[in-house]
Amino acid sequence: MRTIILLSLTFVFGILGVLTGAEAHHILGRPAYNLNEDSNTPPSMQAELVIGKFQLTYMIYPAFPKPGDAGRVSLYIVGAEDETPFDGKVAFTIREMPFFSWLGIEGHSDRLGVQPPDDRVYRQGFITPEAGDYLITATFEADSEPYVLDFPLRVGAPPLIGPFALGAISLLVGLILIAVLRRRKTMTAKIRAQAGAEQPGQTGQ
Repeated sequence: MRTIILLSLTFVFGILGVLTGAEAHHILGRPAYNLNEDSNTPPSMQAELVIGKFQLTYMIYPAFPKPGDAGRVSLYIVGAEDETPFDGKVAFTIREMPFFSWLGIEGHSDRLGVQPPDDRVYRQGFITPEAGDYLITATFEADSEPYVLDFPLRVGAPPLIGPFALGAISLLVGLILIAVLRRRKTMTAKIRAQAGAEQPGQTGQ
């Protein structure tokens, strides 16, 4: 039974290793002017939320980021009550989100840069060399209190099979392997038992 479990775990974690990939791709932080500010390209994502006493609005350009192309994050920070613009610095980082990040698998992280406000907007450029899912984090401090904003980024076309489907397939294959090995072990035990019963007894001779 121990052999079956070890084989199954080796198979499943082998698939996880292949799918997640061991190679980390360095992501470059670039000045915001890498992308034309006058471009009519709409952002790929735009959202507005309130964190503490601040209202934040972020946008990611271009609409469909591709590997190797320059992209940009634009972040607006104002007071939630008086709409006074925040006048500090914001640090940007980006982290790769592998297929099985929901299992706690950490992806490679890079620091993009620290940006001051530019006409009330915090702009951070980036270049991602590989397609995939990423998480951009913006952090700043106000009145000795830290603020953290995470927002997802998809670069390139999405995979045909999502992480949950891949996880289900891996689990299913593992269960099938366990069932086959267990059935084989049961059949082997029956054959040995029948062979032992057919042998003549030696008692009394």
